[in-house]
Amino acid sequence: MASTLDAINGELGNDPEALIHWALTQGERPICTTNFRPFEAVILHMVTRQLPTIPIVWMDNGYNTPATYRFADELVKRLDLNLITYLPRRTRAHREAVEGPMPGIEDPRHEAFTREVKLEPFERALREMAPDVWFTALRAEDTPERARMAPVSRNADGLLKVSPLLNWTARDLYRYLQEHDLPNEFDYFDPTKVEEKRECGLHLQH
Repeated sequence: MASTLDAINGELGNDPEALIHWALTQGERPICTTNFRPFEAVILHMVTRQLPTIPIVWMDNGYNTPATYRFADELVKRLDLNLITYLPRRTRAHREAVEGPMPGIEDPRHEAFTREVKLEPFERALREMAPDVWFTALRAEDTPERARMAPVSRNADGLLKVSPLLNWTARDLYRYLQEHDLPNEFDYFDPTKVEEKRECGLHLQH
């Protein structure tokens, strides 16, 4: 199987739309995750052009900026997304009433915070939706860990993980947005990373 994936990565790794087309033939329950960060319209547009009904799974941590929530609503309407939102088991208001504001990156409580607002909702989504193909907008430019990843891989549970845009640059993404008249926004904040180029943990485990 590894040799097959190596061949696919070599053949289609730099052709996102061809890679999406191939991946959609590999399973029956595909999903595409999103966090509505800058340039997310690219992956969402690409995937839904080929499968308009694909579930778009959003782990809404409750700490997004107002601009991100407005951007999410705009894209859902614009692309008619089949959006499925997973929330932490506690609301932000509940968590902060009990534990105070979001812990900083050096705070020993930050790991538990990341698990609560991002990892647990994602693991719940995987259990409930049981996907066999997972599209993600990971890019090699994002973090050192992602630079070592391949466009297509299979995790220990057999889930096919597909990152069609892995080798694209910000310029490539911007050009795609322009060509298709898609919206974008940059007022984005991820409370589980805080620092740019820091890995949140979700893609290290899955």
